Amino acid sequence: MSIPRLNEDEVEQLPPDIAKKARALLLSLVRPHLPMAIFLFVIVVLTALFLVIGPIFIADALDNGVPKAVEGDPGPLIRAVSAFVISAIASAVLAFASTRLVGITAQKVVYTLRSRLFGHIQRLDLGYHERSTSGRLVSRQTSDMESVQQFLTYSLFDTALALFEMTFIAVTLIVLDVPLAIVVFLGFIPLFFITKSAHTSQRNAYRRTRTSIAKVIVHFVETMGGIRAVQAYRRQPDRRGTLKDEDTAYRDANTDALRGVAWFAGWTRLVGNVTQTVIIIVGAWLVIEDWTQVGVLAAFILYLRRFYGPLDELVQSFNLYQSASAALEKMAAVLDTDPEVVAPTRPRALPAHSSHQSSGATSAADPSSKPSGRSIELNHVRFSYGDGPDVLPRFDLRIPVGEIVALVGATGAGKSTLVKLVTRFYDPSEGRITIDEVDLRDLDDAQLRQSVVMVTQESFLFAGTIADNIRIGNPDAGDDEVIAAATAVGLDPYIRNLPEGYDTDVKKRGGRLSSGQRQLVSFARVFLANPDIVVLDEATAHLDIPSERLVQKALATVLEGRTAIIIAHRLSTVEIADRVLVMDSGRIIEDGTPDELISGAGKFAQLHKAWRDSLV
Repeated sequence: MSIPRLNEDEVEQLPPDIAKKARALLLSLVRPHLPMAIFLFVIVVLTALFLVIGPIFIADALDNGVPKAVEGDPGPLIRAVSAFVISAIASAVLAFASTRLVGITAQKVVYTLRSRLFGHIQRLDLGYHERSTSGRLVSRQTSDMESVQQFLTYSLFDTALALFEMTFIAVTLIVLDVPLAIVVFLGFIPLFFITKSAHTSQRNAYRRTRTSIAKVIVHFVETMGGIRAVQAYRRQPDRRGTLKDEDTAYRDANTDALRGVAWFAGWTRLVGNVTQTVIIIVGAWLVIEDWTQVGVLAAFILYLRRFYGPLDELVQSFNLYQSASAALEKMAAVLDTDPEVVAPTRPRALPAHSSHQSSGATSAADPSSKPSGRSIELNHVRFSYGDGPDVLPRFDLRIPVGEIVALVGATGAGKSTLVKLVTRFYDPSEGRITIDEVDLRDLDDAQLRQSVVMVTQESFLFAGTIADNIRIGNPDAGDDEVIAAATAVGLDPYIRNLPEGYDTDVKKRGGRLSSGQRQLVSFARVFLANPDIVVLDEATAHLDIPSERLVQKALATVLEGRTAIIIAHRLSTVEIADRVLVMDSGRIIEDGTPDELISGAGKFAQLHKAWRDSLV
């Protein structure tokens, strides 16, 4: 059954309160480092204070120190110059210390964010991953994470320092000369509206950049993942064309964002230059009228330069801030997504087997460890994907302990949906599914995954050795257990012929192994995990005849004594089943042993006859 997928705009749509959630996320990340944050706050305040206090000593030197020195008393001038030098050195030392500490703290925050995001994505249900794309999730972990890291590491300290410095300068200007300070503050009025307008437009622009780069990454990941099909069908020009369009959209979004930054920088620089000009004119007039001193005017001019200097830094940081803010919103949206398949608040355990306890996976190497199946029951189950039509309109089924059931039917009949419900990748819209009379919604997830193992036709292998990939079935298994599992499924002779044996690297996606060998590795995992229930989703669909026979032999070993559900497109797989269910439109239309259905006149008998005729 194909899964309805959201279009790109729906996947990237953000809730209206996402900015608030992003701030809450950042606060939760900073909270564990609150003592360090407070310490850094104090350092930033002191750094800004030492930077601001310098011109006061210059004003004192000009208005008091120089006249005293002319009169033969250099003490005030020396004290003023010394104080200026000390403040400059202190600000430099504090800036170094704070920059280093901010960098260390920022890396810890980003590390926590990356771990939290990765863990949450893994907890999200299969439905979320089928609606979304791996490329977008890669974008969250890479380009979006990098934007947040750059701002926290390189711009956060400069931004905080600039804000405190501007605040202290504003207070100092009032202390030095109120009329001149009023002239300076009049320039704040246009700056306020300029900043407010720029913040809104830039936030929207950088949201576009994050969405655009995500589409670029999605396209790149899909192209590289399907490079064989791309090359086989000579789709390189089409893929390049699509990438060009998406990259153009990303370029245009960045151009708009940078245009906004340039507009903001230009207007703030204009306001600053006009304000400085007015201060020079008004200040000169006040000096001439003897209403202020030359040192005060000089200090004002220096402070204005220092005031608009930080403002220029804020303009530069504004770029990184908006990008980081948009990126954090994207990650907050992912973290705010709740799994549709939720863990039980009061988990129940499965009842113990009569022969042995099933508290965990048993050892494949232990000859006394005998597999035992469990019963599966679906009662009045109805299921649909989202708001779509019912895939399983009303479904009732009971599979006794140790029975092997084969599901047969056309594509879209509901076979894959059924096994996804049994493995609890989805929960039914109505009804209940039980294992040994325990509802899957109440079953402890760890025990569910120990008791029920699913093998798909993909036979996905991770980068690493063959032994590591087999050991996925039981991470605590020793080398002897791994070898025993491989031997049980008939894979050991092939592995021993490899130059590095079980330490052979399987390469990307197991490319060093054939389809049949990859499937045998999957079966070895199952053997090592020793589950109660095995679900096979078209496990032999892509195999040639020799590989299929080898896998069928291994399959018989793996399924012995266990309850199993097999989705079978090849009817040769059905031969090992105790019972066959023929499905159509989410309903069971035939139910019986393979021999019973073959001897009948139903759909399965027709399929079996056609399959037999194809072998002649």
